[in-house]
Amino acid sequence: MTTLRALAGALLVVGAFGIAVAKLPAPPPMTDAQKTAAEEKKAKDTAAADLAKKQQAREEDRVAARYIAEQKAKGHVVTPQMGPASAAPPSAPAAPPPAPAKK
Repeated sequence: MTTLRALAGALLVVGAFGIAVAKLPAPPPMTDAQKTAAEEKKAKDTAAADLAKKQQAREEDRVAARYIAEQKAKGHVVTPQMGPASAAPPSAPAAPPPAPAKK
């Protein structure tokens, strides 16, 4: 009986939410100033993401160098493993083989 009540309550909440969302008006179109502001924000966010990525890479390199130095001081040889993200980009695809000559 409680399962049936819980199910009915859940359906009532979902139905009410659906009706409430359906009554919301569509957002007004963006003005030129808003479009410009959105483009500037996007550019600023991209620049911030690039800066954060560079800082992350620099910190990872610093920590790795410190770890290698500590291990070297202990007498252990450590060879860094390059992950897939830091691997060199793949070269250009090979040219297709030449077509056979017609006789």
